[in-house]
Amino acid sequence: MRIQGGLRTSSARFVAMVCAVCLVLQIASAQTGTITVQVDKPGAAISPTLFGLFFEDINFGADGGLYPERVKNRSFEFPDPLMGWKKIEGAGSGATLSVRDENPINANNSHYLRMKVEGSGPGVTNEGFRGIGVERGEAYTFSVYARMVEEAHREGDARRVEKGPVSLRIELQDASGRSLGRARLKGFTPQWKKYTAVIRPTATGLKAHLNLFAEGSGTLDLDMVSLFPKGTFNNRENGLRADLVQLLKEMKPRFLRFPGGCIVEGRYLDTRYQWETTIGDITDRHLIINRWNDEFKHKRTPDYFQSFGLGFYEYFQLCEDIGAQPLPILNCGMACQFNSKELAPLDELDTYIQDALDLIAFANDPVTTTWGSRRAALGHPAPFNLKMLGVGNEQWGQQYIDRYKIFAKILKEKHPEIALISAAGPDPDGERFDFAWAKLRELNADIIDEHYYRAPGWFLSNVNRYDNYSRTGPKVFAGEYAAQSVGIARPDNRNNWECALAEAAFMTGLERNSDVVLMSSYAPLLAHVDAWQWTPNLIWFDNLRSYGTPNYYVQKLFGTNQGTTILPVLLDGQAKNGQNNLFASAALDSRTGEVVLKVVNAAALPRDVRINLAGAGNIRRQGRAFVLASADLKAENSFEQPMKVAPVEQKLSVPSGDFAYTFAPSSLTVLRVGGKAK
Repeated sequence: MRIQGGLRTSSARFVAMVCAVCLVLQIASAQTGTITVQVDKPGAAISPTLFGLFFEDINFGADGGLYPERVKNRSFEFPDPLMGWKKIEGAGSGATLSVRDENPINANNSHYLRMKVEGSGPGVTNEGFRGIGVERGEAYTFSVYARMVEEAHREGDARRVEKGPVSLRIELQDASGRSLGRARLKGFTPQWKKYTAVIRPTATGLKAHLNLFAEGSGTLDLDMVSLFPKGTFNNRENGLRADLVQLLKEMKPRFLRFPGGCIVEGRYLDTRYQWETTIGDITDRHLIINRWNDEFKHKRTPDYFQSFGLGFYEYFQLCEDIGAQPLPILNCGMACQFNSKELAPLDELDTYIQDALDLIAFANDPVTTTWGSRRAALGHPAPFNLKMLGVGNEQWGQQYIDRYKIFAKILKEKHPEIALISAAGPDPDGERFDFAWAKLRELNADIIDEHYYRAPGWFLSNVNRYDNYSRTGPKVFAGEYAAQSVGIARPDNRNNWECALAEAAFMTGLERNSDVVLMSSYAPLLAHVDAWQWTPNLIWFDNLRSYGTPNYYVQKLFGTNQGTTILPVLLDGQAKNGQNNLFASAALDSRTGEVVLKVVNAAALPRDVRINLAGAGNIRRQGRAFVLASADLKAENSFEQPMKVAPVEQKLSVPSGDFAYTFAPSSLTVLRVGGKAK
């Protein structure tokens, strides 16, 4: 009985406790605040380039990613010329393989593979980029530059010319060795010539490999070995990976910054990115080491090089494809200050400045000019309409200011129509940051690039960062940012909802101040799940699949719901953003006649709020709500659950310009309501 009585007492206490908790939750969720959107007091125009993209060839984002070549080291130009290749044992005991450089295709592509056959032919296999991804029934173009080597032999007084192998057999195999498709090439001549064949795999393989077998006796030279999908975005030859570009296009980015980041600088100036070497025939593009090859001990990638199959011409095309303005970043005579700190002397900057002038000419000049005709010869006679150019990446100190000053003087004299992006260093505050801003303000810089890789709490506490920035002088480019769940550049950082929600709150501050913040972009953009160096990233992919992170969907909601005019927002009558874990920004979209309200509820409880569209008339009774939410702050998307944290569109009833709405816990909500100022 005592036990039963004790149980009854405990049960009663437990029930009372549950009731008390429920009451507290009900009271908390019932607390009503007011969000006032001052529709009748429109502010400044929202920058048309406010939300965009930053791309850098990190995490195998180009080769092995956006650039869909399946063959690694296709031109045998890696320092280890057979990296990625391996002889197939048992495929011809008398066969020999060697990498040669006599009479190559051209000087920039000086190495090739020689297969010498005595009896049965040799075989080589290519491992691809952590495997080769192929889909059943899809078409892949195999191509190779080849030539047979005629060798003269004397038999007594007679001279005999020995021809090369009869044919080259191509085979795709999956990881288990099962054949997925075959092709055969023949008719080789003593001159370099391109040969092609189409392979349609009979099954899908995520980590396949490519085998080549020379058949018949003789010697055969091979170069530029390629396996390329026909189904690229817009079905372009040498085009880009369709699923990744589609994810980018659906974000409606207003600009694309390329080609990076730190790879613009290079570890040394000799290995800096030089745009002129990345255009033209792909056989003539000079390969260099990728700056991220061995940067991190936790993720060394000795096979990371830049083939420049994705070069500046393809970047400009990509901008057109996704509706983004191009923003190229060029080296200003400084190697990465985190590495060698190598500097080009101030009196030797002519080469670097000429690169910038030539790029502007390539992008914008008419076809009657030297650079305009080169662009036209590549297939694009119309200008690319370049309006912005970055001088350096995230340099700092007087050495950067000295070089920027020289660049700006010449570029502004010759091209005053081009806005220049300058650097504030790698941090969002501190001595280097303050020094850069002071100096660049003196120089009347156009736009200053700020970077922030910080904890989620930093983003929440800096929502009002730009409220008190000067409205005159340089504008801001929030060029690289991402919440770091563990620490900056830590390999265990996660793309979870907690980080994405903090970024969303911060972005309301960017939008509220878009008369100062002209541009913003998350970074990095892409990452191969088997070959990354840095995390978090916006989009993850493998050899066939891809998915957007919760951070991606935050960016997409802001990008696809960008208005044209800032509308002031009051939270419980106050202009300060972020009260009681509620963050908001609003805009008028003059194109659709809608008020667009973005609200982040960073609390773990729902929020009942009155929405007051002050001074609005012609309210449409039916609006739309887009809700991105998860009760689990650690929630992440994956290949298995790519939409675990993704927006849900709902109908929104709007009885009047003053209505109630409940914001879900830990959520980003976008409300679109038809109406404008009376």
